[in-house]
Amino acid sequence: MRNATTKIIRYFRSIFIAMGLVAVSMSFPVRPAQSELVLPTSTGKMSRPAPGMSTDELMKVCFHVLYSKDCRNYKSHGVVHLRSKRGFERTRIYHRSRIILNRPADDLDYKDMVTFSHPQNVKGFTVLSWTYLTPGRDQDVWLWLPSLRKIRRISQNEGDDSFMGSDFTYEEAVSRKWGDETYTLLGEENFPGQESIHNGKTYYKDTPCYVVEASPKREDWYYSKRKVYLEKSTAFRIYDSYFDQMGRNQKTIFVYWKPIEGSELEMEWLLEVADLRSGHNTIIKIEEVKFDVGLKENFFTERTLMRTKW
Repeated sequence: MRNATTKIIRYFRSIFIAMGLVAVSMSFPVRPAQSELVLPTSTGKMSRPAPGMSTDELMKVCFHVLYSKDCRNYKSHGVVHLRSKRGFERTRIYHRSRIILNRPADDLDYKDMVTFSHPQNVKGFTVLSWTYLTPGRDQDVWLWLPSLRKIRRISQNEGDDSFMGSDFTYEEAVSRKWGDETYTLLGEENFPGQESIHNGKTYYKDTPCYVVEASPKREDWYYSKRKVYLEKSTAFRIYDSYFDQMGRNQKTIFVYWKPIEGSELEMEWLLEVADLRSGHNTIIKIEEVKFDVGLKENFFTERTLMRTKW
C-alpha cells in the first residue's frame, strides 16, 4: 500500500508542477539580482514599467505581474491540453484559488489551492501550497488523495525534470523566480506575431517589445539561455525561446494576456509550449478568472483539503 501511495503522489505532483500549481525549490544558492525596486502589492491596478528602468527592474515588473501580485486574491479554472506529435490529446480541468499575502512577519508570499474535476481518474485530487518570500525556501505542499482519504506532504524535486511526456519542465511551469537568472537587454524590436496552436489566431503582430537575454545562474543547467520578448507598455512576457548548451533552439513558450472583465487587471489567458525536438505541445487555456472575491486565509488549510468534493 505504501508503494502504491508513493506512486500516486509522484504522479499527481508531476501534473501539478507541470501546470504551475506547485513550485519547485532549486538546490543551489541564488545570488540576488541587482535592483532596489520595490513594487506595491494588492493595489487592484496593474504594475507597469516606467521610463529609465534598468533591465533587472523591467524583469522584476515582469515577474510581479506574472504572479498576479496586484490583486488580493482570485479564483480561476481552466483546461490543460497535452498533445502528441501525432495529434493524440489528453485534457484535464482544474480549479484554482490564490490569496496574496506578501507578509514579511512570517515570510508568507501567497497560498494556493487547486483541485482537479476531470477526467475521472484525477477527480478530487487537490493540492495546497504555501509559498514564501525568502529566495530558495521550499514551499509547504500538501496533497489530498480522495481515494485513500489521506493527506500527504510532497517533497521538492529538481526543476529540470519533465513529466509524462509533457513539454514543461518543473522550473518553467512555476514561472521561475526573478533572482534565478542574469538579464541582458539585447535591444528593442516589433514582435512578428505568433499563430496559436490552439485556435489558429495570430497574436501580438508588430507589438513593440524589449528583447532580453536571460541566463541561468546555475551551471550546466538544461538551457544555456532564453530569449524573452517583453511587451514594452506592460512588461508582459509574451514569448520565450530556449537554447541548449550548443546554442540550438529547443523550445518556445507563447503567452497571451487578457484584460479581466470587471477589474483593472490582466492575466495570462493562453499558454502554449512547443518542444521543437519532439513535436509535442502543451496548451493551458484559462476559462474564467475572478479577482478579489473575498477569499480568507483560513480557507487554505489541511481541513479544507479534506472537505473538498467534486
